[in-house]
Amino acid sequence: MKKPVAHIISHTHWDREWYMPYEKHHVRLIALMDVLLDTLEQDKEFRSFHLDGQTIILEDYLQVRPERRERLGQLIRQGRIVIGPWYILQDEFLTSSEANVRNLLIGHEDAKAYGSVAKLGYFPDSFGNVGQAPQLLRQAGIQNAIFGRGVKPTGFNNAVSDSTAYESPFSEMRWRSPDGSEVLGILFANWYHNGMEIPVDEEKALAYWPDRLANVERYASTPQLLFMNGCDHQPVQTDLSAALETARKLYPDYDFKHSSFTEYIEAVEAAIDQPLAVVEGELRSQQTDGWNTLASTASARVYIKQANAKGQILLEKLAEPAAAFAAHLGRPYPSHLFTYAWKTLMQNHPHDSICGCSVDEVHAEMMTRFAKSHDVAEVLAQDSQRFITDHIDTSGFSNSSAVPFVVMNYASLKRSGVVSVELEVAKRSLADASPAEIHAELERIEIESGIVIDSDGRTVEAEIEDLGVQFNYTLPDDRFRQPYMARRLRVTMGVDKVPGLGYRVYAWQREPSLSLPVTPPATSAAQEQLPVDNEAYLSLASQERNPLENEFYLIHIARNGSLTLTDKETGEIYHDLCIYENVGDIGNEYVFKQDGGMQALTTRELDAEVSVLSRTAYATVVEIIHRWQIPVMADDLLQREVVTMVPISERRSQRSELTVPLVIRTLITIEQGVKALKITASFDNQAKDHRLRALFPSDIGSTVHYADSVFEIAQRPNEPGPQWLNPSNAQHQQVFAALDDAERGLAIAAIGLNEYEVLRDGRNTIAVTLLRSVGELGDWGVFPTPAAQCLGKHTVEFAIIPYASQTKRSEAATEAYAYQIPWVTVQTQIHHGNQPPVHSWLDWCGEHLALSSVKGTAEHAGIFFRWYNLSSDPTELSLFPGMGSTSDWHQSNILEERLHPLEPDADGILRIQVKPYEIVTLERQSTFS
Repeated sequence: MKKPVAHIISHTHWDREWYMPYEKHHVRLIALMDVLLDTLEQDKEFRSFHLDGQTIILEDYLQVRPERRERLGQLIRQGRIVIGPWYILQDEFLTSSEANVRNLLIGHEDAKAYGSVAKLGYFPDSFGNVGQAPQLLRQAGIQNAIFGRGVKPTGFNNAVSDSTAYESPFSEMRWRSPDGSEVLGILFANWYHNGMEIPVDEEKALAYWPDRLANVERYASTPQLLFMNGCDHQPVQTDLSAALETARKLYPDYDFKHSSFTEYIEAVEAAIDQPLAVVEGELRSQQTDGWNTLASTASARVYIKQANAKGQILLEKLAEPAAAFAAHLGRPYPSHLFTYAWKTLMQNHPHDSICGCSVDEVHAEMMTRFAKSHDVAEVLAQDSQRFITDHIDTSGFSNSSAVPFVVMNYASLKRSGVVSVELEVAKRSLADASPAEIHAELERIEIESGIVIDSDGRTVEAEIEDLGVQFNYTLPDDRFRQPYMARRLRVTMGVDKVPGLGYRVYAWQREPSLSLPVTPPATSAAQEQLPVDNEAYLSLASQERNPLENEFYLIHIARNGSLTLTDKETGEIYHDLCIYENVGDIGNEYVFKQDGGMQALTTRELDAEVSVLSRTAYATVVEIIHRWQIPVMADDLLQREVVTMVPISERRSQRSELTVPLVIRTLITIEQGVKALKITASFDNQAKDHRLRALFPSDIGSTVHYADSVFEIAQRPNEPGPQWLNPSNAQHQQVFAALDDAERGLAIAAIGLNEYEVLRDGRNTIAVTLLRSVGELGDWGVFPTPAAQCLGKHTVEFAIIPYASQTKRSEAATEAYAYQIPWVTVQTQIHHGNQPPVHSWLDWCGEHLALSSVKGTAEHAGIFFRWYNLSSDPTELSLFPGMGSTSDWHQSNILEERLHPLEPDADGILRIQVKPYEIVTLERQSTFS
């Protein structure tokens, strides 16, 4: 019988920023890497070091030590420093589907520059694991996943609890995605520090090894035993070779091997002699007491999540598609700048960063990174959009005063809505005259009689606002900057059925054509008070006179500001929507804990001020104001509990009796042709230690609900398991959470609001967290975080989307995804072009399919399109030849590696069969017409 093999894998888990700012950790990283290089070169028995699966460590080191690139590269090529496959170790649930893919793609690209890439699905400290990870890994050629959370209880300071409720009895298992993709899952059942600081001294070694060997053998399904020689920011153990010699001497029945993950996994796969448990889908530690899932990080520092969502949307939904379409019109695709923008954004994606669970200095620096990535992406988008508009034929606008502009829709399918564009209707260079003369000349221009027309000459109702004369400048590619002054106006209008991944051209002009009727600009209803009677709802007369509705729903507003929504398609009525709830929070950045008083305040009994701000043919905006008093902070006991490190579940502090005002200004926007009821709420938070949520009772009797996640709509139970003790069961979402049954469905979408909970209140209420204010980091020490109280002004955006039934869930998802994508408007000139005034770059259809990405590549002239199947049914993706030939298409994978060519049918239609929950990436090589 062979001896058990103790695989000792040297590593460090490198949180770039956490309980210290980035640069303080950075200094320690330089010291660690210096020691690592010396150790590997001087001790040949120190065989290898796992560099935490993230290539950004190489960048961080070489930023300070560029002269050591060759030494580092040689050790990597020798396989002694193992790098990749990720760029950073992200939080999977709080970063978008495409951000997870870019992370893997860029990590591979960076690692390949040094040699081989570690094909390891490495998730050492992710706060749960997304269900589609095995499919992503398999598409990247990775057949394993190593993780520390999701299927076992992990408690305070990462202490591992005993439990009979593990999803797998062994540390080895099969992890299966919803599409059926499987990887070998390796759980750090004793965390990733169970082999750290191995003693050389024999007496200390005798005390060290017995429990550790027993603990690993307890969970291992084979004699291949995993010991992780390192931990968070752990320095290199330079005397490891001597320590292993001591172990071999004292425990001759074990084969102690300084190993690598590749060797360990190969040995495990060869030794498996029994079926392993299959764990399916998301790994979210649901078989625990619920206190240490760390799901509450989804609401820590909400402002960070909002900035991240906007940065991701700008890059993947606007800038990348625009640059790809511009590339097919002849503009080089700027891959290098996209890589820089993505890297800058992803430097905010490690779990301790994007989760909002670090010291204040960390998150202050994050906001600078968000701004930097945003600035680059914005330039990339604007330059590409201008290039595209220069190719659009606008010569059909015959009026010499016409100012054409293009409305671009980057959602996957055609949509309607309200857009706003600022136009320069006249301008003069500052070189022509004095600024005062130019300003006076431009002020004299008459614009009140202007109208908006489409490319067919039809008048479009619009609201036109004179913005006066303003300074601006251009930066030509071939000469010095050009300052000028311009007369500007803002056009706000409704647009109808703009093609998906396409555009429609309009123009403002001073004088209408004689053959066209003139439609006067829409006017605002200045603070029109909605009449309210003594009942809960507006009077019937008021509703008949001024209904708040579009073709999809009818809205009633109660005295307390809550909404009743009638779905016109189904006749179903949803009551008490958007009541606000406020409770005390005596937890920390990781964990929410309601105060000991357990009293929830709501606006249910609070009279609201309701006004109509504007009413046009295309939209109605209603303002609802709640003037509320909430406790100013927790009582004095909380500070005592913090400094004495009382566990979160045992805290008992309550809320102060002193109060401060909380005024919530809610704008309800009803747009014609749009199924999403859009809501924006603004408030100035001056309270501490609390949580604010918006409540949406569904009154749908389902026992499960659905949450938008990474490349899937995840089904989750409303009730946690029997072991669950935490009163809260907050969950992650990407864009929306929903409940439905055979007759109806209700989805709540949001932008950068990543936490929701389905309440166990008899109404299956969807509660969306708008703000969570806490004062400490938590985890293994006492780290005050006053900025995590999030004092100051906040604006949050969310939407209500009713739908017919569970069979329409995918359509509701499409509406939610479109809600996040802003309209783009670009002013252009009257000119000829090779692109028509109304156009879609891609004509496609496919039931239950969501389009996730459109991007180019610098390696070959092509565009990558990615879809995923939202349902458990197979479906067909059809690409039509309306925008050009359907030839030159290839099946690809998430690493943009061509797999095989695709051929259209006799009608020129490309048909791809898509399996349930499958992620499909296609590349089109030929240019668009």
